[in-house]
Amino acid sequence: MAHRARQLLDDARKAIASTEKRIRRHPYLGALEARGVEKGKLALFAGQQCHIIESDLRSVALIVSRAESQRARDFLSGMLQGERAALTALGDFGQALGLSPEQLHAAEPLPGAFAYSAYVNWLATYGTAAEFVGAFLVNLTAWGENCGRISRALQAGYGLSGQDVAFFDLFASAPPGFEEQGLAVVEEGLQQGADPVRIRRAARMLQGFELLYWDTMWEAAKG
Repeated sequence: MAHRARQLLDDARKAIASTEKRIRRHPYLGALEARGVEKGKLALFAGQQCHIIESDLRSVALIVSRAESQRARDFLSGMLQGERAALTALGDFGQALGLSPEQLHAAEPLPGAFAYSAYVNWLATYGTAAEFVGAFLVNLTAWGENCGRISRALQAGYGLSGQDVAFFDLFASAPPGFEEQGLAVVEEGLQQGADPVRIRRAARMLQGFELLYWDTMWEAAKG
């Protein structure tokens, strides 16, 4: 059992509890639920996610190639498949907003939104599989909950269908066994000498960039 890894990530979550709280209670989410974001401004969200997902696809492929164990490669390959599915579903979201694939790709990346992916690429290039996976295990819970709220808000207030918001539903709940398998990767890394300080740091940094993403989306929606 991955007792050491679980304790490490529980400690990481406690250390960034204030950041987690700000992400989960972000005013962008509240504005969406109150129909306070213009539908046209949702294209900003779709465009930024296009850049992020395409970058993350390359980053996850890179860490798959660098991972030293079959356990880590298998888990990360599953993440890669999830990113591919998300990119396909993002096209449906863009289409629901009247955006062609070309328009999605033509969106100008916002520095505060793309910073998340820049750090993911840094982790994939310089970090261990344990750092990469540990950071995502901490990060994806809040991201998933926010995606669930967005899915419900877009269907209730903006007239989008279930297919239109499938992108958000993909992230709203993790696949069965996702956390347990990820914890096993982190535990294996710790046993092989991965630095717990660097794993906690990766989680803190990634969650900080997650908050920056939501802040950037909120400022763009108001502008």
